[in-house]
Amino acid sequence: MITARFLGPRALWLAGLLVLVAVLVPLSNLALEIGHPLRVPDHLVPLLGKYLSYAILALSLDLVWGYVGILSLGHGAFFALGGYAMGMYLMRQIGSRGVYANPVLPDFMVFLNYKELPWFWQGFDQFWFAALMVLLVPGLLAFLFGFFAFRSRVTGVYLSIITQALTYALLLAFFRNDMGFGGNNGLTDFKDILGFSIQAGSTRAALFAATAIVLALFVLMVSAVTRSKLGLLMVAVRDAESRTRFLGWRAEHVKLFAFTLSAVMAGVAGALYVPQVGIINPGEFAPLNSIEVVVWTAVGGRGTILGPVLGALLVNGGKSYFTAAAPESWLFVLGSLFVVVTLFLPRGIVGTIDHGWRALSERRRAARAEKGVSSDAATNPSPAE
Repeated sequence: MITARFLGPRALWLAGLLVLVAVLVPLSNLALEIGHPLRVPDHLVPLLGKYLSYAILALSLDLVWGYVGILSLGHGAFFALGGYAMGMYLMRQIGSRGVYANPVLPDFMVFLNYKELPWFWQGFDQFWFAALMVLLVPGLLAFLFGFFAFRSRVTGVYLSIITQALTYALLLAFFRNDMGFGGNNGLTDFKDILGFSIQAGSTRAALFAATAIVLALFVLMVSAVTRSKLGLLMVAVRDAESRTRFLGWRAEHVKLFAFTLSAVMAGVAGALYVPQVGIINPGEFAPLNSIEVVVWTAVGGRGTILGPVLGALLVNGGKSYFTAAAPESWLFVLGSLFVVVTLFLPRGIVGTIDHGWRALSERRRAARAEKGVSSDAATNPSPAE
């Protein structure tokens, strides 16, 4: 049974804050009148929901990079696969309301002269099936990839390059029209989700609340995993893999578990992202997207639970501001941010604060201990020889 002892106070506080946000933001948007100073604008609700989806993605990367030492440069692939699974469900819900009014085939299939629905689109008219694929497809791909990579003991920069090659290969594949996923245009023009209009303010608010709650659940789950005996073994593999193997542990099994779980989390993030943004296309597989996730995690502080969430929110909030205020400078800002963090804040924001707090606490304890020794010496002088 999972108790607060296995979750950690920071995870509990963060999860509680996210649940509070899941209630207050939709309530502010739906209950307050337009123009009220405390009302969250309509356009801001899906934007904040997108940020929270990114926070789930950053947390998934932190599970493998921060706690197991696997720097994945291809986590955007799992995010995009989960997004495509949800997008396929949303496309099947359009039915005869599409441009070509075909009750079975999506518009792009009619345009490309498809005669029947491809076999891999079967079942996506049901939400439960799409939700299952959101978990299964990224998880299965990560399991198969990790099984061969970790069994072959591919580590370090070589593993990072292979993960980047994986997402680039998927990018090229999904760009093809004959793959059956909309080619360059991807999947868009969604109408409904679970029978509710995806453009309605109440639906957008519900999607935001669902994203915040899922993030809170993942925060608790990651905290429980990393504070357990398995979590200690994950850190041991990260810090001393050879010694861990020498003691009899199968490091590849630990890596495979963390990598697969992380991919499932990324897939869920993609599934929550798509209905709020309204589109999914092969651009989500771009290697640059996966590198940005690394930046979010590094800025916030890898090996912490709060860090990747904070990093994703701060960097993407800055991105929204700078792409509007100075669009030609955003990439330079992002690159400079990563360089500054790498050189001056290698532990990230949260990691640096934690390290400074621990150092300050140790100095205070040492000062109190020294003061105590001095007081004892003064009150109990040693006998004269």
